[in-house]
Amino acid sequence: MSAPNSSYDFDIAVVGAGPAGLAAAALAASNGASVVLLDEQAEPGGQIYRAVTETPVRDRKVLGPDYWHGAELLGPLRDSGAVHWPGSTVWSVARPREDGPDGQRSIQIGLSRDGAAAMLTVRHVILATGALERPFPIPGWTLPGVLGAGAAQVLLKTSGLVPSGATVMAGSGPLLWLLAWQYLQAGARIDAILDTTPKENWRAALPLLPGFLRSPYLGKGMKLMLEVRRKLTVIGNVTALRAEGGVGSGGNEGVLKSVVYTRNGTEHRLPADTLLLHHGVVPNLNLANATGCAQRWDEQQRCWRPTTDEWGATSVEGVSLAGDGAGIGGARAAEEAGRLTALDALHRLGRIGREQRDRSAAPFRAALDRALTGRAFLDTLYTPAEAFRVPADDTIVCRCEEITAGAVREAVRLGCSGPNQAKSFLRCGMGPCQGRLCGPTVTEVIAAERGISPAEVGYYRLRPPVKPITLAELAALPKTDADIDAVFKH
Repeated sequence: MSAPNSSYDFDIAVVGAGPAGLAAAALAASNGASVVLLDEQAEPGGQIYRAVTETPVRDRKVLGPDYWHGAELLGPLRDSGAVHWPGSTVWSVARPREDGPDGQRSIQIGLSRDGAAAMLTVRHVILATGALERPFPIPGWTLPGVLGAGAAQVLLKTSGLVPSGATVMAGSGPLLWLLAWQYLQAGARIDAILDTTPKENWRAALPLLPGFLRSPYLGKGMKLMLEVRRKLTVIGNVTALRAEGGVGSGGNEGVLKSVVYTRNGTEHRLPADTLLLHHGVVPNLNLANATGCAQRWDEQQRCWRPTTDEWGATSVEGVSLAGDGAGIGGARAAEEAGRLTALDALHRLGRIGREQRDRSAAPFRAALDRALTGRAFLDTLYTPAEAFRVPADDTIVCRCEEITAGAVREAVRLGCSGPNQAKSFLRCGMGPCQGRLCGPTVTEVIAAERGISPAEVGYYRLRPPVKPITLAELAALPKTDADIDAVFKH
């Protein structure tokens, strides 16, 4: 489709082409708005529907029917007239200004594509940035051979790759069980699943079970888990993990050699060439954070999330959020949330009236409620154990700067009160990932050391660019006379 050009203007920019972004862009464009859909990947689908149009996995039963549902979202997008710019990395969303044509609100978006930077001017932005795997810091998690289950699933979807050699999966949460099931369908070798779900979580979740009995996920989830438990070795009540390195089966040094786990107070060791870790996902909030959107601590999901209203509107006028980037709800919930957010954006831009917005929203809101039925049960059951959220002193928490949990605790004892101060003390959160891999852990470690809640500690305060951009790209951006004067006069 069209290539980026600084002269382009759109009513709405949607950032992220997962279920929320696809649904939002299609609905907004089909109602007459000019829409651009920006996404880093070469093909639409986000993480959940990654490579749905070109996956080499042709046996549809391997990835399951929920994955292939993603293809059904692409037709409406094509028919809507929305402009799709794949391979676009959005690194900035500026706060709105009232300087557009006829005094309309305008928002500038900074993005890079094909090595060139560009600025887009739009009237409304919908952030559909999705989720990230929650950091799972254990001793040895930086060893070659240890990776997140989500990353392993991406390899399966995009390349048809499965682990070779001895493979151990560890953690908790729906994605761990889904990936194990997909590996079974693909004929992959899985030596063991180490289930870290705390026993007390079952007791805490029990009062919420009646709500989950009405969930559309109950039947398929139970069937999936029963098959995995029947065919694979599942070891429960795991309370500690570490990955040990050595000389691997290929003769390489310093790679994963074994996984050590504690169960009922006793240590056990499993040989392993691959260890896949997972204990849930958290909102990918970096872009919303850098844009200035207010956020809050979600105690039930144990993560920070942007503050939104029932339509996805944020504290920044003209910026909305949809999908897991606003709070974890799953793919189907994200899809419906995207449509609701698009309707509200159309209303705010004067494309539709309030009555039409509310009337059109009714079926989407009902579908969203169904998709979220029983969510509290899952959130409670799969809350990660504190030992894995607040690791021991010798465990690396900031992979970019190789900072340990012990160093973070020492900084607290020296007066560091929160994650932003930790940047000055330790450079935590200042590496290429910009806190994506350490933010939740650093917050929880500081909170535990200070004896207060993560809500009181706070989170990283981020600034654009939220993704790496070269000086050459910045220098090549179009410059106004005011920009040039600002440099030469100062």
